[in-house]
Amino acid sequence: MNIKEIYSTNVFNDKVMRERLPAKVYASLQKTIESGSPLNSDVANAVALAMKDWALEKGATHFTHWFQPMTGITAEKHDSFITPDSGGGVILEFSGKSLVQGEPDASSFPSGGLRATFEARGYTAWDPTSYAFIKDGSLCIPTAFCSYAGDVLDKKTPLLRSMQAVEREAKRIMRLFGQDASRVNVTCGAEQEYFLIDKSVWLKRTDLMTCGRTLFGARPPKGQEMNDHYFGVIKPRVASFMKELDEELWKVGVPAKTKHNETAPAQHELAPVFTSANVASDHNQIIMEFMKSIASKHNLACLLHEKPFKGVSGSGKHINWSLSANGKNLLEPGDTPSANAQFLLFLTAVLRAVDRHSDLLRVSVAGAGNDLRLGGFEAPPPIISVYLGEELSEILDTVDKGTSYLGKEKKRLEPGVDVLPRFPKDNSDRNRTSPFAFTGNKFEFRMLGSSFSASEPNIMINTIVADSLKSFADELENSKNFKEDLSALIRKTITNHKRIIFNGNNYSADWVAEATKRGLLNINSSVEAFESFILEKNVNLFELHGVFTRSEVYSRYEILLENYYKTLHIEALTMQDMARGQIMPSVFSYLNELTKIAKNKKDLSLDSKVEVKLIGKLSALNEKLDFALERLTKLTETAESIKDNSLKSAKFYHAEIVPAMNELRSYADELEILTAKKYLSFPTYIDLLFSVR
Repeated sequence: MNIKEIYSTNVFNDKVMRERLPAKVYASLQKTIESGSPLNSDVANAVALAMKDWALEKGATHFTHWFQPMTGITAEKHDSFITPDSGGGVILEFSGKSLVQGEPDASSFPSGGLRATFEARGYTAWDPTSYAFIKDGSLCIPTAFCSYAGDVLDKKTPLLRSMQAVEREAKRIMRLFGQDASRVNVTCGAEQEYFLIDKSVWLKRTDLMTCGRTLFGARPPKGQEMNDHYFGVIKPRVASFMKELDEELWKVGVPAKTKHNETAPAQHELAPVFTSANVASDHNQIIMEFMKSIASKHNLACLLHEKPFKGVSGSGKHINWSLSANGKNLLEPGDTPSANAQFLLFLTAVLRAVDRHSDLLRVSVAGAGNDLRLGGFEAPPPIISVYLGEELSEILDTVDKGTSYLGKEKKRLEPGVDVLPRFPKDNSDRNRTSPFAFTGNKFEFRMLGSSFSASEPNIMINTIVADSLKSFADELENSKNFKEDLSALIRKTITNHKRIIFNGNNYSADWVAEATKRGLLNINSSVEAFESFILEKNVNLFELHGVFTRSEVYSRYEILLENYYKTLHIEALTMQDMARGQIMPSVFSYLNELTKIAKNKKDLSLDSKVEVKLIGKLSALNEKLDFALERLTKLTETAESIKDNSLKSAKFYHAEIVPAMNELRSYADELEILTAKKYLSFPTYIDLLFSVR
């Protein structure tokens, strides 16, 4: 395999466009991509013709407008290129109109009340900033998605709006420094964690198939205690999967870079090279889709749930976020960050943004699955803080106090072995417990769940940083003494928002107490987070920067609530089915066997204390299980009776259903430990976590 030969072979990228489009058409398209100028019909027709010919040469027979509705996954409707002719044959057509606009049925996608179910018409609009690609014989055209009335129904459109907002305000800041930035771009790298298990055991677990996570399962004797899986040798079957995954991703232009075993057994990670936030979000959707489809080909099941297994680490999606102007990273400190005023201004803009709007960052990671992961000594806690590291923290401290930063001499690490190289030590360590950590020239937001769209946190970060930059620009554009006012602004911002900086252990109980003293938010549940989304200050923020309209905010709020309680509803019903149809019958069968053994021993005048004792334990636990099952059933029926009030439903599921589910599981897991394995009706954690050899 020659990587250079296969990379982007299935992508209608800039290189292909240069080769296939007339020079004037190419120039006009680039102007549309870079500045947002309108795309006229002649250019659209020329691009469509070139795109069709290229796709046909690649073996494509259909095209689809590939979009991202509020389901969290992608959607596509496929149309062939054929048009019957009068002679009984076909001609192959693809017009500029077909490229630019599509009309999928919008009635069944989540809208949060923006439209009625009977209102079916929706539109998709070509996003030329994300390249078209070929997948499974279809030309996939990345698009935005809206309703007949123009209401936004997808995740791409608000992301593009937020990128536009932060670019607009960043350009104002750049002009203050005497720089005319033609382009300011948000860059993102979305690291993806996932689990791989044998498909044969996955098929025997109703909970994994319907909910993506195990609702029952006793903790195995060995989990991740020995840390022997982390960065360990990749097993042959997994390596074969990873190899094919890399190759297929490279073909569609996804720059898959890093792969390794993660902390938990059967857990792994893939990290791509950073790119534009919009493209990175599209790429991440492709990554998740390919992971599932390619895993199946290898008789594996890919689990993207935030917490597939209780008692071992869950999976996240780390978002590495930065800003660049004309290709230069605006969060690059340089050799002397203390003297780099432009860097310090952008850095403090992010600090202000996170401190003022940590509730919105929390909203972007809220969901039933992520509630099981956050703060579990495997992921950052719900309290949002910023890690800067020792040097940057000291620099900001001196600015705050009005003292001079003396700087530190670069240190070199010497391993103490002559043959090993000496190398420079970084200015700061990495803090893996921090939710929002500065890592050299970017921020890593580590709270996002593995199944989430990468668009959501990017929308929030872009919007809140745009707000900080707008505030700074409004103040500095009226300055009479720029240098003096700039220094005062940076200092004032540090003073007002330094409470958000924390370089210690975010898992410690001391930090919870300290964060409370600092007045930082500690939003423990997703339901509480959802409510903060529609606070008037946040609605005004989105409207100010043109990211969401008021109705769009409320519709997304409604969708978040619905997704939350519907997820828990499915889990509750699945638990009831498994408890009644699998767990209790298994226990009954084992009890029957034990009872026969005890009776036979008694008939032979042998001691049956062991059997009788175990029968007593199993019977008592089974009674508790039955009681908890009936309680969960009644609570679920009560929840189903709540009509037309998503917030009330979500609160009920959080307060009543979740504790009832946890209670039912506790008894079931105890029964699993006591029941002979041959009587168990589904694979255990040992089978699941160590099934791939």
